Formats: sequence, structure tokens, C-alpha cells
Amino acid sequence: MGKMKTHRGSAKRFSRTASGRLKRFKAYRSHLTGKKSAKRVRNLRKSSLVSKGDQRRIDAMLPR
Repeated sequence: MGKMKTHRGSAKRFSRTASGRLKRFKAYRSHLTGKKSAKRVRNLRKSSLVSKGDQRRIDAMLPR
């Protein structure tokens, strides 16, 4: 049986925390930030954790 391949697109977007959860960055910050408030753009810089429903799906793309 061959090796499991890592989904390279997912590997660039998600990283694992020490406890094994997945960390992601927020969307809607790449452009058109002039009309968004400074507070909103500032909060979009922060990372957050992947929800439980998506965690299992993304785990399959990122074998340990």
C-alpha cells in the first residue's frame, strides 16, 4: 500500500496546535478593507480554531 498524501492546499491553510486541534485564519481580509471598520479588519487578523464539524473532514486531508 502506498503512502498517504497530504493535501497541499490544506497544509498551507491549516496548522495543528499542541493539543491536536486545527488552527485557521479568518476570511474576508484580502481586499476591499476600506469599507470595513478598523475594528473589524483588526479582528480578522486573529486566528481561530476549526469547528468540530469541519475538524474531522480536514483531518482526513492532513495525516499526521
